[in-house]
Amino acid sequence: MYDRKTWVILTLCGALLAANVYYTGKNNVAREQERLRQEELQKSLAPPIDVPVTTTAELTVETPPPPTEEKKVILENKDVIFTLTNIGGGIKFAEFKKQFQVGSKTDLVQVNHFGAGPIGGLADAGQNLLNAPAYTYKAEESEEGKKAVFIAKLPSGLIAKKTFSLVDSDKPGSDYLLDFELKLENGASSAINLNQWSLFLGEASPLYQSEVGQQTGFFWRADNGITFKDGSAFKGGMFGSAKSILTSDSDKPVQFAGVTNQFFATVIRPKEPYVGSVWAKPSQVSLTANAKSITSVYGGLQLPAATLAPNELKTFNYLVFVGPKDNTMLRKMDGAWGDGWGDVMQYGWFSVVSRTLNFLLNKYHLLLNHVAKNWSWGLAIILLTITVRVVIWPLHAKSTHTMKKMAKLQPEMAKIKEKYPDDPNKVNAETMGLYRKYGINPLGGCLPMFIQIPIFFGFYRMLQYAVELRGQPFLWVHDLSQPDTLTHLAFLGGIPFNILPIVMAISSFLQIRMTPKTGDPMQQKIIMFMPFMFFFFCYNFASALALYWTTQNIFSIGQTWLMSKVPEPELKARTTSDKKSFVQRMAERQAEMQKTKANGGMRDVTPDAKKKPRPPRTGG
Repeated sequence: MYDRKTWVILTLCGALLAANVYYTGKNNVAREQERLRQEELQKSLAPPIDVPVTTTAELTVETPPPPTEEKKVILENKDVIFTLTNIGGGIKFAEFKKQFQVGSKTDLVQVNHFGAGPIGGLADAGQNLLNAPAYTYKAEESEEGKKAVFIAKLPSGLIAKKTFSLVDSDKPGSDYLLDFELKLENGASSAINLNQWSLFLGEASPLYQSEVGQQTGFFWRADNGITFKDGSAFKGGMFGSAKSILTSDSDKPVQFAGVTNQFFATVIRPKEPYVGSVWAKPSQVSLTANAKSITSVYGGLQLPAATLAPNELKTFNYLVFVGPKDNTMLRKMDGAWGDGWGDVMQYGWFSVVSRTLNFLLNKYHLLLNHVAKNWSWGLAIILLTITVRVVIWPLHAKSTHTMKKMAKLQPEMAKIKEKYPDDPNKVNAETMGLYRKYGINPLGGCLPMFIQIPIFFGFYRMLQYAVELRGQPFLWVHDLSQPDTLTHLAFLGGIPFNILPIVMAISSFLQIRMTPKTGDPMQQKIIMFMPFMFFFFCYNFASALALYWTTQNIFSIGQTWLMSKVPEPELKARTTSDKKSFVQRMAERQAEMQKTKANGGMRDVTPDAKKKPRPPRTGG
């Protein structure tokens, strides 16, 4: 009737048809569930039926003014000006009296400058800010300059009353804190689940056009560990697609959450941690009229999963921090205002090194501020760099000594390569034997350099986020947190002319020229080319980083010059059969394994010619 091929095709078609029917049914069920969920969500967000309700919570609501009538309220202390608004009922923006915008001595830094809503505003389940209706400002309950009270009835029937108060305390960081009391009452005729709303964390935007995008993002702290996501996480990549929203995946109580750029952060901290999701979205903003758009990040902290019965009232208390990422201040806030404030610095893996270096930097600044006030921060960076280089001097001396000995072995190593041009395993084994013969540890030249890597990255991270350096001059530098641009070269398309990166590249080149040469000629050429690579990579770095690197290079040149005055190490062959080093044993074992593999997996058991054969037994 049908051949085997036909039956196979019919079977496959039947299976595909059955799978299609099965999954179509599942999809229909899923769509129906989603439709019902959306209907329930819309019901919860829709205005309630106007049923007379007698409230026991006494959150009376006045008729709010039209949304176009914005009421701004100022709360101010010696460091911060908090501008609050009745549109959304929260902090419209905050300005710092001692922090100026890049390139200005009059315009203050504004946090949440591009925010679509106020910090502390409410967002719905779709992360849309509820800026309407406008809140009523309760002047009779407020205190001018110190406390502001707002109240509104949302379309869902939820009554929200917000109280923002300056923190009157002598504890560290208190000037950048606001007490935030949120009272929520269910004015509807049915129960309301609060976790469909979230508190707006504000929007963090770069302060200047060339600010590194990875420094702007959002974060949350749960289970005593902080998680940071920068703006590039929304773009996707090779192993993921672009995302319009990111959410936290922790089921632990959230200790605090916030948004941040390079130097400033906004943090909302529940006084009683609770389990809630943290979300964030990207937006594109332009710092000036004709500037290229850059990525900013805004987010929210979900309210706890609590159900409000009709007329029920709940109160939530938060600390709102809007301020600079000052490591010294944030460390002192630990304990005074809860744990974990220091983690906002984003030092990462090398935080121990960065914290130590920041501590020393501030101590040196206090010391030098009495000597050269205008240049004290630049001099503190130089003194700190010299301190670090003196501490690691023994490692540098050991590395230079080993490299000199290895450089003297170059002729012998060249002979080995000529003798075994087609046998790299043999070359490797003979080279290790040469090192063992003259007592040289091949890692002795590079291991000290690897040990310096955590110090370098810790130093780099510390200077990168040192808000203390903003606006601080040194020599011709106007701002140590910015490139030291003297002018722009019109004949090269307006490229900025930065002096310190040029000095850094020249000093790096001289340092490498003075370092003993090891490796083959190709490796030496690559090493000589590295200063020019770093020059282009670091050309627009902050002048503080370029100053650190330049100082380090000049100090290293001096170290190398002093080492050149030390008598050259002598190559002496060992007369005793010292124990082989770990690296030598590993190299010989690898060579033996590769040799075994080349022999088809058979181990070479040929007697060693140098070993004397055992005499035959004669019996009795």
